[in-house]
Amino acid sequence: MSTVKSMVLRTAGTNCDCETAYALETAGAVAERVHVNRLAENTKLLDDCAIVAVPGGFSYGDDVAAGKILAVELTQRLGDAFRKFVERGGLMIGICNGFQVLVKTGLLPGAGLGQGACTLTDNDCHRYWDGWVYLRCLPSKSLFTLGTNEIVRMPVAHAEGKFTTRNKDVLDTITAGGQVALQYCNADGIASSEFPENPNGSQLGIAGICDDTGQVLGMMPHPERFIFGRQGPDWTRGEHPPDEGDGLGLFKNAVAAAKS
Repeated sequence: MSTVKSMVLRTAGTNCDCETAYALETAGAVAERVHVNRLAENTKLLDDCAIVAVPGGFSYGDDVAAGKILAVELTQRLGDAFRKFVERGGLMIGICNGFQVLVKTGLLPGAGLGQGACTLTDNDCHRYWDGWVYLRCLPSKSLFTLGTNEIVRMPVAHAEGKFTTRNKDVLDTITAGGQVALQYCNADGIASSEFPENPNGSQLGIAGICDDTGQVLGMMPHPERFIFGRQGPDWTRGEHPPDEGDGLGLFKNAVAAAKS
């Protein structure tokens, strides 16, 4: 596949679709922003698509719960289409609100665990929090983090980002199955349960998980907001940042996986 086509879903309240499309294009894909209603009317739009992104924002105002209404909409109107998309090798990434959507649809964590196996709930700090965090890229099945630096930095911005599982069996399944892709840590790469290194109190510091195929990734940090080194938090301090930000690698990995 010489041209990798990607789709960035949007709906009322989505506000990171333009940045996510730009990140995919910077990584070498062709990106199109598509309203969920348009896709529901014509699911064949997925036929030539290799990557689907569900970006961040506040879909439908996060009424009821963060990402819940969009998750119900995707499940009822597009559930079969997305399952077939993944079955034929398509890649999906859900970022922040998109992560919340994917776990509420049951696309994550997958592995036959069903809907409600995990969720993202209110931060332990009891407020919306935004800032920069360190992340460990753990050995996992994820095609998005394959070969990424062990420790990266990315920004977060959310009020409902605490990852928690239904029970210990689910947690054991995703950890043993190589589905934990990203973990909050300190600057030395040591996993943290303390604020602000772990900004929401997630179990085991989990910041992102993939499904059992490695094709679907959900993460709370925003890789699309750190595409260029000059977007990082230190560039104004006289340091010379690299040309690329840590977030671009995830999108490059997705494009490379789609081509192969």
